[in-house]
Formats: sequence, structure tokens, C-alpha cells
Amino acid sequence: MKELKRVAAIHDLSGVGRCSLSVIMPTLSVLGIQVCPVTTALLSTHTRGFGDVVMKDMTDYIPLALEHYRSAGVGFECIYSGFLASERQVELCLDFFESYPDAMRIVDPVMGDNGRMYKTYTKELCDSMQRLAQAADIITPNLTEASILLGIDYPVSQLTQNEIKGMLVRLAGRGPKIVVITSVPMADGKNCNVGYDREHNAFWRVSYEKIPRSYPGTGDLFASVLTGGLMLGDSLPIAMSRATYFLEYAIKTTFGYGSDAREGVMLEKCLPMLISNQCYMDYTAM
Repeated sequence: MKELKRVAAIHDLSGVGRCSLSVIMPTLSVLGIQVCPVTTALLSTHTRGFGDVVMKDMTDYIPLALEHYRSAGVGFECIYSGFLASERQVELCLDFFESYPDAMRIVDPVMGDNGRMYKTYTKELCDSMQRLAQAADIITPNLTEASILLGIDYPVSQLTQNEIKGMLVRLAGRGPKIVVITSVPMADGKNCNVGYDREHNAFWRVSYEKIPRSYPGTGDLFASVLTGGLMLGDSLPIAMSRATYFLEYAIKTTFGYGSDAREGVMLEKCLPMLISNQCYMDYTAM
């Protein structure tokens, strides 16, 4: 029997609130990919709305896990990183990249949202994240994170197609082969996820309906579906289409149930849709 593809997921784990590893593991598993968590931190809940969080830093565990994998001959087809709490953790992600040079390198540079950088981020940590993004094959920043990576102000108005293409090209010019920017308000009034494939000089956009509610972990969910699609051989627009559709479906489902937003999207009710033939949206070239 052909073995499943395996991804090393370098992320934190929250006990309550669907985000990071608690959505990454079931999502990629449903797509038929073995997820090997490399836990950067353990948290009782995520950090949005549950009060004082109990957290255990797992930085010292990461190099020991890597050394064990190397000595045991464990291989990975993909190294996929998300929220990182320190410059040391960034360096350890780079060690994973170096140890598995043939693996697909995906970086979700979790640094901020809605035009604001997260409180835990310093200039030094942002500089380190720049280096990690440059070493990646694929990066998936939201518009806030794309602005931070480029060292520009967060756009206060909707973006024209040429403006967002310029951002994509500049980010890809620093190293990644593929750049996907999420949550982009376009000048034509549509909200889009946009992508650029540098090797084929191809630009793509997928529109979605914006729901008036914010849920934690949606960026993790989008990046995970995109990662799974690309690992399974999807083209960039097909992977973007699947990820956008599933995220919109999960958000609408959760909004319809009136679920507590702090809990994240109701992933358990939505996962069957992910492997259906209906889980695609229209995409267009830019």
C-alpha cells in the first residue's frame, strides 16, 4: 500500500478554541495527509477572550524532536509553520527546512490582522519572520502580514488589481515561488483571496462573501486546506478555490448556528464537505 504523505506542522496547540493544531490536524487528516505536530507551545485556550491563559513554552522540545526524526530516518514531504513566539523558534523552523531540503516549505507568517501587529511581536521577531518567509516555497499572509513583510503601511482603501499584483510580485521576488494573500478588499467591491505563481507568472483571485463575524483560527484553516490541496497535486487556483469555499462554508455554518465566536468555526459539522466534489468556488485569472 502506498504510504500517505507526511507533513511536519510547527504550530501551537490550544485546548479550547479551534485554531492552530486543533484545526490543522483534522483538516489535513481528512484530506489523507499524515500530520506530525511539532508543538511550539501548549495553551489552555487561545488568547482571544478567555481571560488569563495557561501556557507552556515548548521551544526546547523542538530541536530534540528534529534530532530524533533525523536519527530515526523519519521523512517529511512538507514542513508547514504558523504562529511562532520567538526568534529562536524561527531559527528552529529554518533548521527543519535545512534538514529536509526536498520537502515543500510552507510558511503562514502569523503576525497580525485588521491592520494591527499582534502584541507579542517585536521588530526583531518580525525581522526573523522575514527571513523565514524568504526561505519558504509558499507563504500565506493576510493583507496585514503582507504589509508587514513588505515594510509598508496597511492599505486604508480598497486595492486595485494592479496594486495587489504589485504586492504579490514584490513578496515573491524575495524568495517564495508562490504567494497567497488572504482577506483582500478589492476596488471592484469584492473580497478576495489572491495568489501568484512566480514560475508561471500567473495571478489568480477567488472571491468570497464576507460574514459580519470574526472567528479565531480561520487563517489556520485556509492555509491547511491550501497546503493539503497543493500536497495532493492541485494547481494553485484549484487549491485556492477549495480553501476559499471551505472557509466560507465553515464560517456561514457557524454564523447560522449562532455559536460563541470565541470557540472558532464548527469544524466538526463541516469536515465532510471538504472531501465532497462540491467544495470548489469559481476562480479567475488577474
